[in-house]
Amino acid sequence: MPNIVAKQTITVATGRDADAYVAVPRPVVAMAKGFDDRSEIAAHRHPRDQLLYAVSGVMRVRTDRQAWIVPPDRAVYIPAHTVHAIAMHGDVAMRTLYLDASAAPALPLAPTVLEVSDLLRELVLALVGEPLLYDESGRGGAIARLILSEIASARGLALNIPMPADPRLDRLCTALLADPASPVTLDGWSAHAGASPRTLARLFRREVGMSFGSWRQRVRFHNAVEALVRGEPVKRVAAANGYRSASAFTAAFRKEVGVAPSAFRD
Repeated sequence: MPNIVAKQTITVATGRDADAYVAVPRPVVAMAKGFDDRSEIAAHRHPRDQLLYAVSGVMRVRTDRQAWIVPPDRAVYIPAHTVHAIAMHGDVAMRTLYLDASAAPALPLAPTVLEVSDLLRELVLALVGEPLLYDESGRGGAIARLILSEIASARGLALNIPMPADPRLDRLCTALLADPASPVTLDGWSAHAGASPRTLARLFRREVGMSFGSWRQRVRFHNAVEALVRGEPVKRVAAANGYRSASAFTAAFRKEVGVAPSAFRD
């Protein structure tokens, strides 16, 4: 099963390429980069807000307390100074924007996955083609201003997985991230986690704000998104994630994620 970036004691890494782009004196700076399947970027942070956009492939982004899946034509917005790590699933064509948050109101204040509209997609690709020191009063500046407006109005998607701080619950959650289809109940996880089922249930509510069943369902939907992006039939994806029918899976998926599974088939 695909794995999310493992939780770690975070040591901040700094990439020279990113540093060069972050230092450019423009409100929005675009960087294009490709990564091979299973590539990873160690935990790091930037002094600017960042929009990570996958033209192709799937990215899994992890902070100390949350994880996100970023399918093609979706993006994750990461506020400045947020320590995060990235894992690639499939060959990833990444387009990164570094943004000056003071340049526009209403930008996200917390990490979130956003839908990328056709307009935003074309604007990002257009800015990649502009000189780094683009004319702020010309075409480059106009593209940057439109990008800031589109990000501010983009719809957020429930593609995040809250992670616990309690080490007992973290052992359980990390194991489920590695094997989302596991049918093991809270009773079964008790010995592995080192806590009683009742304690684990209470920790889920306190640490991640949802029940064990709801948290596991969200992990399974993340797993399903990757399978859908690879082109696997919805019926097979539904069965692999514990659903007896494609219709039941589709209804639950739409309710949780906000879009139908077919939205990820491209």
